[in-house]
Amino acid sequence: MEYINAFWVGGLVCALAQILLDRTKMLPGRVMVFLVVTGAIVSFFGLFEPIAEYAGSGITVPLLGYGHLLMSGVKEAIDEYGFIGLFKGGFTNGAVGCAAALVFGYLASLIFKPKTNKA
Repeated sequence: MEYINAFWVGGLVCALAQILLDRTKMLPGRVMVFLVVTGAIVSFFGLFEPIAEYAGSGITVPLLGYGHLLMSGVKEAIDEYGFIGLFKGGFTNGAVGCAAALVFGYLASLIFKPKTNKA
């Protein structure tokens, strides 16, 4: 049942993002930022953990999970460092994911040849 819950919740998140792309004039980058900010807001109100217990990776793998990761880092850093933690926490928690994306993106660029879009 965990797989089914993850599938339909993750599919719903992705379908809503696709609707935003198709029905609005939002660019893909803005939709991605919208998902990260939504994940941070849901985390701020304490709703992310109960949803994650139900949906598992269906909610944590899309960009909503990255927003939650940043917000949880900010919460921990504020508890430990006070006001300065507001600026430090997101960087601390998000550093590994960003570094991995940069390294693997660079490695992919060495292996594959980009194709120019002649539109």
